[in-house]
Amino acid sequence: MDFELPYPDLTQERQGNTGTPGVWHFDSGLPGPTLMITSLIHGNELCGAWALKTLLASGLRPQAGGMILAFCNLDGYDRFDVQRPDASRYIDEDLNRVWQDERLAQANNRERRRAAELLPWVRRADHLLDLHSMHEPGEPLLLTGLLPRNIELARKLGAPEHVIVDAGHKDGVRLRDYGRFGDPLDEACALLIECGYHGDQASRRVALDMTARMLRETGVVAPGRIPQEWFQPEPSVQRVLQVTEAIVAPSMDVSFARDWEGLETVARAGEVIGWADGRPITTPYDNCTLIMPSLRQLRAGVTVVRFAKEY
Repeated sequence: MDFELPYPDLTQERQGNTGTPGVWHFDSGLPGPTLMITSLIHGNELCGAWALKTLLASGLRPQAGGMILAFCNLDGYDRFDVQRPDASRYIDEDLNRVWQDERLAQANNRERRRAAELLPWVRRADHLLDLHSMHEPGEPLLLTGLLPRNIELARKLGAPEHVIVDAGHKDGVRLRDYGRFGDPLDEACALLIECGYHGDQASRRVALDMTARMLRETGVVAPGRIPQEWFQPEPSVQRVLQVTEAIVAPSMDVSFARDWEGLETVARAGEVIGWADGRPITTPYDNCTLIMPSLRQLRAGVTVVRFAKEY
């Protein structure tokens, strides 16, 4: 796969204005929510860094509440190699699996130390948009978690076309699910957007579009002040899909029955979509949609596909 998205120069952006490298904070001085937008949680996911670089260069500032912009895994970003883009996802530990108090209390590697630096800013946020991209080509996916308030927010944004209602990750807590964001009794909202393939120029446009939509929906920036060219055409219909099961590789012996691209809907239950250790992987129900099927990072314990149904 060609990697067409250029590497952003973050010489200025990584300085921040808060004393925390890569973190910018702007306060309107007026009542309103604080929106945090995060990029580079994984050092090889450049689209979010481009979106925040564009936002900072625009000079937009909040008219209500506040705005926190964070370039997160700068160590991973510094190691980025277009020939080996997956290698700079993280250095010691996935920064999007450390967001639980027990792990944050043990700052014994670079990602945990970086999470500790980011933590005070995370705690100030009322809304979170976490900008990501994918290691395989695919349509943008907005991951809401299970909380109804996040699903409602996704629908209000009106894009992208596919919204995924998913549970937490088995290997650790994502930023999207940490603290207030994961508390069913709180009002804080958090969304994670997979903007498309890491190296696709379109992922940059999706990241900027979602940034614009969150600024508008939260009221942090007045709609008339957001450049209209940041917005992409809105889909005629949003499709909301709930993940019911994740298929985890038991070993390296996993294969697919065909080259699934993702978002295919298999009409009948019991259809064989692949094999693991010689046993068939079958759809559990009619009209089962395949979410992010991939063998690219195959190893025991890695999720290779998720099954989903209409929400």
